[in-house]
Amino acid sequence: MKIRNVIVIGAGIGGLTAAIAFARRGVAVTVLEQARTIREVGAGLQISPNGLFVLRALGLEKRLVERGAVRGQAVVMRSFDRAQDLARLDLTLLPQDHGYYFMHRADLIDVLARAAREHNVSFEMGAQVRDVITGETPELVLEDGSTRRAEMIIGADGIHSRARIALNGADDAFFTGQVAWRATVPNSMGHGNHAMVTMGAGRHLVSYPLRGGDLVNLVAVEERKSWAAEGWAHADDPANLRAAFAGWDGIAGAMINAVDAPTLWGLHRHPVAAVWQRGGVALMGDAAHPTLPFLAQGANMAMEDAWLLAQTVLRGGMAALPDYQAGRKPRVTKVIKAAEGNAWRFHLRRGPVRFAAHGAIRLGGRFAPRRMLGAFDWLYGYDVTARAPR
Repeated sequence: MKIRNVIVIGAGIGGLTAAIAFARRGVAVTVLEQARTIREVGAGLQISPNGLFVLRALGLEKRLVERGAVRGQAVVMRSFDRAQDLARLDLTLLPQDHGYYFMHRADLIDVLARAAREHNVSFEMGAQVRDVITGETPELVLEDGSTRRAEMIIGADGIHSRARIALNGADDAFFTGQVAWRATVPNSMGHGNHAMVTMGAGRHLVSYPLRGGDLVNLVAVEERKSWAAEGWAHADDPANLRAAFAGWDGIAGAMINAVDAPTLWGLHRHPVAAVWQRGGVALMGDAAHPTLPFLAQGANMAMEDAWLLAQTVLRGGMAALPDYQAGRKPRVTKVIKAAEGNAWRFHLRRGPVRFAAHGAIRLGGRFAPRRMLGAFDWLYGYDVTARAPR
């Protein structure tokens, strides 16, 4: 039976992508968002080819460029104590249709929200969900006591998902011993159109340009024993960031010294949800499978989820929902494991292991650049839009 109406909890990247994917096929979609307005939150993100395939299938790639998305040319690996690059992965060697963009999260949200409205998606702002009730007709209870029903409810409500709790109970997340500062700074240091990973002992810095190259996005990660709260919006003193990266000079030091309003994010590891769908409720994105930010795949995985979820239900009805979980869980589990592995590689301390690892990166970048880039074929070359009918 054709699905007629859907409620999406959360107006983030995954939720909006799912809303568009359903609405463009004639489904009545309502998005519930706890914030009063869709406003600028977070900072930058990387749209790798696998995520771009979804945005392209929705007809949105041109709008990304119009909103200042920067076409990535390379990924550069550096050590904080060396002036020369360890390696440069040339993204222009990817197949021509494998675009790679750097974009402000707020700009992508705006592109998606506008497209959703063009497809007659309804928005209910300031709607904070208290409970999700599964059943033949699933139901939401809001904090004000009112209820909402639909044939299907999609939990795109992030790491603190009420929908996840309804299907799985509370998870056993734990602090990883790592924190991340996020910030944007003016591109006064001439940062090129590449993502740069600068590595040091127990810490690393990721940087890339935004908004036509006018800004640079920074994610600075440090290992520490003291606990930090989870979430993007915890303001911190920039002096704490500078103290953590004391002794870093060059372009990395210049960027850190330019930060005036960072946010601090405690990195917690959550298990992949055991149950993604039941009783008319389905999970996606961070609600189903939070990942650490060491592979730049959180938003891309959410967009892949959104596409396959919509295509699965539109093709096979609600009875096909188990196929969605079966189709996504192995892939996201592999991505999460790869991201966790990068945390170790980026933070090596002085010694034979660091010397050997950096030497291998240097040699691979110099003598086998295509082979190094080919190691990401499983990730970037995955086109979820080719795996289900449009």
